[in-house]
Formats: sequence, C-alpha cells, structure tokens
Amino acid sequence: MCRLVLIVSTIALPALIFAADDRQSKATETAATPPPGPNDPKEKVKPGPIDKDAPQDFTTTKSGLKYRILRMGKGAKPVETDLVQVHYKGWLDDKTIFGSSYRSGEKVLFPVRRVMQGWTEGMPFVGIGGMIELEIPPKLGYGARGKKGEVPPNARLHFVIELFSIQRDFKVF
Repeated sequence: MCRLVLIVSTIALPALIFAADDRQSKATETAATPPPGPNDPKEKVKPGPIDKDAPQDFTTTKSGLKYRILRMGKGAKPVETDLVQVHYKGWLDDKTIFGSSYRSGEKVLFPVRRVMQGWTEGMPFVGIGGMIELEIPPKLGYGARGKKGEVPPNARLHFVIELFSIQRDFKVF
C-alpha cells in the first residue's frame, strides 16, 4: 500500500512522493556518535549510524548549499533523472521538525529533479547505503513564500537523508 504526499519545489512545481511500505534495513553500528539533527520522540524508526570519521564541517557549493557525508555509501549515486528511496528528517534552525519519514516508519520514493532545488543538488553527493546532511539556504528551499503552517518565509532548512535505492531511467510525468 502506498501513500501519496505532495511537496512543492522552489519554483512551485509539484513533486510526487510515494511512501513505500518498507522496513528500514538494520545497519551495523559504526559510530557511538549520536544521530544528527534534533532528537524526535515521535520517530517510529531512528536514523541509522554515522561513520566514525564523518566530517564535522560542511562543504559549501557555489550555490550556497552546505553538505556533509555522514555515512559513505557503497553504491551508485543518483542523478536528476532518477527515482530515489530514502528516509529523511527536516528541521528549522530552532530545531523544529517540519517533515520526517522516520515518524511514519516508511521510506519515501521521489524523483530527484522534482523536489526543492537544494535536494536536487545535494542528492548526487551520496551513494546507496549512505547518509548525507544538508543545510539549504532559503533560495534553494521554500524561499520567500515558505510552506504554509510548516516553514516560515526565508527559512534555512536542515535535512538528514539516508539513501536506500535508486531507480534509473524513471520517466517523470
């Protein structure tokens, strides 16, 4: 059974996200470091472990996106035309969580090019089995309009994303 969720990209194009009925795979503990992002007692599934040697500092791209690889993936990296299966948690600077697949316990599927620009730019940095943390400036997120009731205008967004699978040659309708 799948659940349909709607996300609006920074240019107001809808993106379809389908929640997949999958259980999170059990990863081998690689670090005693606590998971990134705010603690969330509403999570049905917790984020997986991060690598012991994961960087503390973020890398900044020319667009202003900041990212750091928390767990190296051993598989392929997605491109804009792919469909990806992930777990994610998104929060604001004040640690308010505004979105999380960990809360439902269901991974989600989405076309890489049909979400906010910060996700589209950041996803190709992580391989299958990996985890990335993104810090997305307003211009690459929801911008001046925000997301009614969830994200204020001009908010910087933070995400932790675990990549589980990639579907190549996905035709976006």
